[in-house]
Amino acid sequence: MKAVVLAGGYATRLWPITKDRPKMFLPVGEQTVIDAIFADLEADDRIDEVLVSTNERFAETFESYITESDFEKPTLSIEETVEEDEKFGVVGALAQLVDREGVDDDLVVVAGDNLISFDIAEFADFFETKGTPTLAAYDVGSLERATSYGLVELDGDRVVNFQEKPDDPKSTLVSIACYGFPAETLSDLETYLADDNNPDEPGWFLQWLQSREAVHAFTFDGAWYDIGTAESYLDTVEYALDGEPLIADDATVENADLGDVVHVMSGAEVTDTTLERAVVFPNATITDSEVRNAVVDEHAVVESLDIAGALIGAYTSITDGEDF
Repeated sequence: MKAVVLAGGYATRLWPITKDRPKMFLPVGEQTVIDAIFADLEADDRIDEVLVSTNERFAETFESYITESDFEKPTLSIEETVEEDEKFGVVGALAQLVDREGVDDDLVVVAGDNLISFDIAEFADFFETKGTPTLAAYDVGSLERATSYGLVELDGDRVVNFQEKPDDPKSTLVSIACYGFPAETLSDLETYLADDNNPDEPGWFLQWLQSREAVHAFTFDGAWYDIGTAESYLDTVEYALDGEPLIADDATVENADLGDVVHVMSGAEVTDTTLERAVVFPNATITDSEVRNAVVDEHAVVESLDIAGALIGAYTSITDGEDF
């Protein structure tokens, strides 16, 4: 069995924080989301290779990360894109990877920017037992949120209906970016694309498969976070911190009022400041400010400001007491 970790997005909704950094490397507590995914896959003896699907712009960053890590299974598979508008779509990129790498094994596919509370081995157990295309499904608990995802209707654990991003959802059980494809179904990717079907979201491919053969769903409770916006990133940090601020040993925090969802990283300096739902990257400096629902990137300087809902880019300097 092989695994693919999808890490080819450009995360434009998180710019400037992710303009030069894959969002999979955003810290979530003591680690990144992709660290947790790699650790799960590394521990599963059934998986002999982890193919990391990324783009040309971030290839060197991933290569350095993998080389310097303790993980032995990940290898890079590089999409020939450097900009968002050049992307093939997730299904298109997956089909190209299968062809490029000559994949002919059962395949587990997981998004590198999703925090999931189950061990991926549990999903692989279910997938292996069913022997069919398989998806992971989660109850988002909100009809409004369900409109943004693929809606799943089940009979037991078999998918009997699948609707990608419905305008009027009838339930809140949605497909998340974790899939299993038996080796014999991988050729269906090219068949699907050859019929001019939507190449962007895997859910459309699962909907197409479900109309032709059995598809099963692995449902789970617990947590699932899809890091796509500043708000969802901070929600993920909140889950990881579990009500406790995380302050690096060599950070300077003086005369500061810290909320529950606060991460201040190595070398950062925070003085005479209130932080609430805020992530402060290494060597940033915040003085005499209020920072809420914000991310302040490395080496940025914030002084005498009231900031809410902002992404402050690396090496940016903002002062003079103006609201932001």
